[in-house]
Amino acid sequence: MRISVILPAKNEAEGLRRTLPRLRQAQPDAELIVVDDGSSDDTAAVAAAHGARVLANPYSMGNGAAIKRGARAASGEVLVFMDADGQHDPAEIATLLDRLEQGYDMVVGARDGSGQASAGRSLANRFYNRLASWMTGHRIADLTSGFRAARADRFREFLHLLPNGFSYPTTSTMAFFRSAYPVDYVPIQVARRVGNNSHIRPIKDGIRFLLIIFKIASLYSPLKLFAPTAAGFAAFGLGWYGWTFAQEGRFTNMSALLFSAAVIIFLIGLISEQITNLTYRRDA
Repeated sequence: MRISVILPAKNEAEGLRRTLPRLRQAQPDAELIVVDDGSSDDTAAVAAAHGARVLANPYSMGNGAAIKRGARAASGEVLVFMDADGQHDPAEIATLLDRLEQGYDMVVGARDGSGQASAGRSLANRFYNRLASWMTGHRIADLTSGFRAARADRFREFLHLLPNGFSYPTTSTMAFFRSAYPVDYVPIQVARRVGNNSHIRPIKDGIRFLLIIFKIASLYSPLKLFAPTAAGFAAFGLGWYGWTFAQEGRFTNMSALLFSAAVIIFLIGLISEQITNLTYRRDA
């Protein structure tokens, strides 16, 4: 199989100087594609000097946008995605490819706790993994890992779903599970990144945390999230009604509001479920 390795890069000249020679040594026949996402340093020049094909965005469009552009341009039957900052070991690509040959459509490199950027992100990722595992009914070891290999034709089916931002790993993983394409995980080691381009932003990352939770639900089975929420409102309404009836002998506006909210939330979930089914519909 012809392999295309896609590295989204923004101001990653130093990381590419370390990564590309090791990548060429590990996969000498692979097509190397570096998507320069509006860098202000010499990322494009470094990539070209090491023999990579460079796709340059005129301005920063986001990590997911770089992934999509690289996937469209790649000629390989298998697409390998990895970071350009030196965290991923190119030698471990062979392990991902071996698992693909065993019948999987996507293989993801799963980090342990030491491979997370911070304790907060490690905790958030564990929550993502548990939520996604519950939604899909399959064990998901690392939902947000950017080191993965996938069959090109399968991956391109979901390009229209991928966001331009940083949650493409979540979206692609859930899309594969939703479409019954087998996914596997292999443990990987992650090195410290080169440079200081990573910044923790509590408010922005917190909002992104919530958005990813809703994205997980909407991509797989919205009703699994909305139905328990509706049941919770209904139970609260019933409990409030029982208490007010015992205390005041009447049905209160709050009870009516809670019951109404339960019905509305359930109906929203039902509609979302139908929209999700249409999203993944493939006409022959």
